[in-house]
Amino acid sequence: MLETIGAFWAEYGDVLIEGSWETLIMVTISTVLSYVIGVPLGVALIVTQPQGIRPHRGICGVLGWIVNIGRSLPFAILLVALMPFTRALVGTAIGVKGAIPPLVISAAPFVARMVETSLSEVDAGVVEAAQSMGASPLQIVRKVYLPEAMPSLVLGGAISVVTILAYTAIAGMVGAGGLGDIAIQYGHNRGVTSLMWVTVVFLIIFVQIIQWVFNWWSKRIDKRLDQTADTRKFAPLEMLAHFVHTK
Repeated sequence: MLETIGAFWAEYGDVLIEGSWETLIMVTISTVLSYVIGVPLGVALIVTQPQGIRPHRGICGVLGWIVNIGRSLPFAILLVALMPFTRALVGTAIGVKGAIPPLVISAAPFVARMVETSLSEVDAGVVEAAQSMGASPLQIVRKVYLPEAMPSLVLGGAISVVTILAYTAIAGMVGAGGLGDIAIQYGHNRGVTSLMWVTVVFLIIFVQIIQWVFNWWSKRIDKRLDQTADTRKFAPLEMLAHFVHTK
C-alpha cells in the first residue's frame, strides 16, 4: 500500500502541488477583488433600501437588479461568454490569469448579497440611536454597521471563499489551471481516475480548513459570546458612548 502511494506521488506529486498552488492563487486574488467590489455594493444596498439610512428607491432598485442578474448566470456559461472580454482585459482567456476576471464578476454579486444580509441583522435601535446623535451615514457604516456585523460577515466570508473554490474547479474545464484542470486533463481525458479522486480529496481538505479558520475567527471577534445576559443589554450603549468620544 505504501509502495503504491509512493509510486503515485512520485509520478503525480509535482502536478498536484502545482495545481494546489494555482488554485490557492486564483481563490485568494478572486476573493480579495470580489470583496473590493461586493462590500461597497452590499453596503449601498442596505443603505438605500426604503428603511435604510439614506433611502433611494431608484438606486436600490438598479443595484438589486444588477446583483440579481449577476447571481442568476451559471458560472460555466459566464466563463465562456466572457472569454473575449477576459482576453482583451488580461491578454488571455486560459490559465490562472484568464480565470480571475470571470471568477470576480461571478462572485462579486454573491458577496454583495452576503454583505447585505449580514448588515440587515444589525439592531435597528442602535442605528437609530447613532442617527439621533448626529452621526453621518458614512460614520454609521464605519462605526455601527460593519463592526456590529463583523462576526456574520466573517461566517459569510467562508461561504464566499468555498463558492469561489468550487468555481475554480469548474474553470478547469476550459484550461484555467488548478486542481479542476488536473481532474479534467488527467482524470477524464487520460483516464487516470485515481488522480481525479485525489483532487477531490484535496478540495475537500481545502473546504474543511477554510470553514474551520473562518469559524474560529468569527468566534474570536464575536463579543456577544463573552457577555452575560445582563451586560449584553448595555453593549449598544457602550458602543454609542465610544462613538461619541471618537466622533
